[in-house]
Amino acid sequence: MSLLQISTHFWQQLAKADRPVLLLDYDGTLAPFRVDRDQAIPYPGLRELLGEIHTETLTRLVIISGRAIDDLLPLLGLEPPPEIWGCHGWERMFSNGKRSTAALPASAQAGLKEALALLGEKNLDRRYEVKPASVAVHWRGLPVEEQARLRRETETTWNHLADRSGLQIHSFDGGLELRCPGKNKGTAIREILAEEETGTPLAFLGDDLTDEDGFREIKGRGLGLLVRQENRPTQADAHLRPPDELFAFLEKWRTTVRSTSRLRQEK
Repeated sequence: MSLLQISTHFWQQLAKADRPVLLLDYDGTLAPFRVDRDQAIPYPGLRELLGEIHTETLTRLVIISGRAIDDLLPLLGLEPPPEIWGCHGWERMFSNGKRSTAALPASAQAGLKEALALLGEKNLDRRYEVKPASVAVHWRGLPVEEQARLRRETETTWNHLADRSGLQIHSFDGGLELRCPGKNKGTAIREILAEEETGTPLAFLGDDLTDEDGFREIKGRGLGLLVRQENRPTQADAHLRPPDELFAFLEKWRTTVRSTSRLRQEK
């Protein structure tokens, strides 16, 4: 995918926009995957570029992640931090720092508590991650045979629990997640779109299967970009290979919108 294949019309609309919207997934999009997920920091130089987009242009910069907000903030490392939607939209932090968290049904809370207990019984403590609206099991970096065994064991442990509690099992790159239904990256983007005027230029960049909900939601209103080394069937409009093509897109965004911002300041 070449940057030149993104329509000229998109860049023309971006140059005219009062406040364009840039929506970004984190893991696999801004930060390469790491076996130790606590070491997943942005590509070198990307933090600075995002900081310039956030503070020097008119862009509404939004991070939409499966991670909890408190987990994401130190890794992202932007000051001031942008708007962040965490846990697939269950958490929201506005650009002024104000936060809101959607309430989980009692059945979902009980189901997630039981899921943790079951994982503990199987000595998977080091492999799971607890979030406000889900529990995830990670196996990135393990041998293929061990990954397959862990998937089978986790699915077996969670299947009946999911049926009883109304929770859902979702795959992602490197693991499984038991999640409360009702919110995902698509519903987060839907809420963001409702806050924006029709015609506002928008782009959503993501890499994972969990980002497909977002690509479907933005279709017809903005640009969906799949960011990963290998292409795959997707609802996104185009494919960018990181880090070079990712940087090229963001740099062109920064240049286009900063030029517009300066012209308005001069007036």
